[in-house]
Amino acid sequence: MDGVPCLRVSPSHAQLFRKCLQSRGVLNTSLSLVKDVDGTVLLPVLGSCLSQLDLRSLRNTAESCDLVWSQSPLQSKTKKGRTGGPKLEEVLQDLMESHGERWTEELKKDLPRSFQRHGDLILLGDNCFTHPLWKRLDVQLWRTVAKTMGVKRLAKKSRISQDGFRSPVVTMLLGESSWVKHVDNSISYEFDVTKCMFSAGNITEKLRVARFDCRGETVVDLYAGIGYFTLPYLVHAKASHVHACEWNPDAVAALQKNLHANGVLDRCTIHQGDNRQLQLCDIADRVNLGLIPSSEDGWPIACRLLRKKTGGILHIHQNVTQPLQNPADNDAAEGVSAKKTDREVWQTWAKDTANQVASLFKDVTGALWVTNIQHIEPVKSYAPRVHHIVLDLECRPS
Repeated sequence: MDGVPCLRVSPSHAQLFRKCLQSRGVLNTSLSLVKDVDGTVLLPVLGSCLSQLDLRSLRNTAESCDLVWSQSPLQSKTKKGRTGGPKLEEVLQDLMESHGERWTEELKKDLPRSFQRHGDLILLGDNCFTHPLWKRLDVQLWRTVAKTMGVKRLAKKSRISQDGFRSPVVTMLLGESSWVKHVDNSISYEFDVTKCMFSAGNITEKLRVARFDCRGETVVDLYAGIGYFTLPYLVHAKASHVHACEWNPDAVAALQKNLHANGVLDRCTIHQGDNRQLQLCDIADRVNLGLIPSSEDGWPIACRLLRKKTGGILHIHQNVTQPLQNPADNDAAEGVSAKKTDREVWQTWAKDTANQVASLFKDVTGALWVTNIQHIEPVKSYAPRVHHIVLDLECRPS
């Protein structure tokens, strides 16, 4: 995910959270905190420390907080000329002027404001180096950028393809191999950046899954990808077996590689293809439905997969959008009250989902089932009104 990882908190508790993050060594002290458009405060967090961020304990500090990725540039605390090495802007200005071109504000605004780092490869976003003048520098530009940013390889993405697999459209700018390795919570993820996506934003949910006790359980991961949740279920939660469903052949290749690298290949069965054609039933203690913006298409499949005699738990992912409020209501919905409003929207969606799933169970099994909301977990925010939520829904035959 592009942008700077930040903890979104209310202004009244910003300093409390800042001190808490700093004491845990996860605050990005090179960047200043900023006030977002909705009045909340964004505290920059070190990307390398996301796996150490325990949102549950942080929420016990004062109030609710969310992990977000800021798309706005955060002001650096380090003044020009006092950095440990030359700034990218300074180096590229010298390079451009050495080719007889004048450095302009337009070129400055075309520099990368965010990127993803995967070992010795940096993946640039699609909103940088778009000016025609950059093309005149050709490979010298990319060698200079890589050297200044301390990596050997560069790639640039343009958009998500419409091939049905949500494959990234990525071009290698420097270097030959496009395979990278990313380590989260002692789990190794390897993938081809030109063919597979990696979402750093779901790190808190991966950490939560890792804390589950799944010993003796069979888990079905309906949208496995490269193993985002399949691997935490196997490596840390100790599930007896995971059935991993994935229809993107490139993601399946990476998943196979990651299962082997993490030593859990023997406890996982990969089902390549459309999960709606899955032949399994009456087998799962848990079903993970990790697809956003909605996993609703997978709900009937999940109902068929849970054990008919004992039931189990569905982990349902969804992007929930908070409706716009009247301006007159905004003043009364500040701070904790605003967070309460968020949670009321999540609770309403969760109740509606529980009722829909109960109805699906009757259609699929012909019997009455009872659904119970165990937990609602906010994963991240894309904007002040859009939240990635996970519902833990307990489902038992009546």
